[in-house]
Amino acid sequence: MPAKGNLMTQKKKAPSDFDSFIESYVLDKMQQRGGAALTSEDLSDFIKKCGQKFLESTLKGELDYHLKNNVLDVNKAQESNSDQDKLPPNKRNGTTKKTVITDLGEIDLNVPRDRNSTFEPISVPKRERRIKGIDDKIISMYARGMSTREISSHLEELYGVGVSAEFISHVTESVLEDVKEWQNRPLDACYPVVFFDALRVKIRSGAGVKAMAVHLALGIKTDGSRDVLGMWFNENEGASFWASVFTELKNRGVEDILIAVTDGLKGMTEALNTVFPETLHQTCIVHLIRNSVAFISWKDIKGVTHALKMIYQAPTAEAAKEELEQFKQSAYGKRYPNIAAIWERAWGQVVPFYNFGPEVRRLIYTTNCIEALNRLIRKVIKTRTLFPNEDAAKKLIWLAIKNSTKEWNKTVFKWRHALLEMKLVFGDRLRLE
Repeated sequence: MPAKGNLMTQKKKAPSDFDSFIESYVLDKMQQRGGAALTSEDLSDFIKKCGQKFLESTLKGELDYHLKNNVLDVNKAQESNSDQDKLPPNKRNGTTKKTVITDLGEIDLNVPRDRNSTFEPISVPKRERRIKGIDDKIISMYARGMSTREISSHLEELYGVGVSAEFISHVTESVLEDVKEWQNRPLDACYPVVFFDALRVKIRSGAGVKAMAVHLALGIKTDGSRDVLGMWFNENEGASFWASVFTELKNRGVEDILIAVTDGLKGMTEALNTVFPETLHQTCIVHLIRNSVAFISWKDIKGVTHALKMIYQAPTAEAAKEELEQFKQSAYGKRYPNIAAIWERAWGQVVPFYNFGPEVRRLIYTTNCIEALNRLIRKVIKTRTLFPNEDAAKKLIWLAIKNSTKEWNKTVFKWRHALLEMKLVFGDRLRLE
């Protein structure tokens, strides 16, 4: 153990450059304010200067490493077939001014240069005016439905950074590559249930505006988890459009869809029969009920919905058909003959419902799970009464989907029971891995 006297006589450690920087900054500010304490504005300014000092120190370290190792200069010599030893030694060559946008705001930097112009900074790349973190914040705000002008104002308030709406649009353009990758990713071979639905957006087209349908497919995987399979933009539904969607799904690896649940999408049945001929096409029972009571007197709604319950809760398709015939002959059926007509027109897509027990029926009874997703998307895009182009709509909707599905880590309620029911009906078509 060192003697006490030796400890007392030990030389004080010299302050670091950073310690000296802090001390100098505080003393200068207090002197400017006549000895007054630092304000919150001073603290913000100090943090920015620390950021500046850190980045400049990082750049200096990168250049030191570059000059020491001389890797790029060696490569340059080899490419030019010259003798490396004859190359002039690379040295520092002053600095150049550059302003970058960071989480701390705008920072003015002195970026070091080398004589051979082979230095390529990593921390602050050439021709880049922003540090990665600010991009993430812009995209996050954009994904929550903020307009480019709102984001610009927000950044100005938070960081004192003035960026244009065009700059923000440029940042969000990077999302399109992610959208493309997501839309073309491989899918599972078999999906027990896939829900299809659509929402509408307005997109500028030349001097006018066109209403586009954004079709979504939400698949239930064999493990009970949910996955949005893709999105497709189209002005008009029809068999040819749906055939192209199903063909794309097949090309991405989907070999079989056991049950497709929809809400009266035009051309769906014909397209399924062509591409996935064994798939059961189930219409949404809830939408059938809504369509049935849409134009009847409010005082009859309770009685009519009770009568319709006898149809869709019947144990078999035959029993359901009998209940439908009884409804046609009832007072409600004669008062509202269009209700029975609605069910008869959709009967081919109602019948699959009766192949299953209560757990599968509960799952395919409604398209609520995909409608819930659509509601979250609409919440994000509601500020966009009009998109400038399809890509703008595509990137915002994809970001909304991404944020909405982050916590989809739970399986469908009572999935094992539903899976057993489907296994009895579909046999080997339901491949459990």
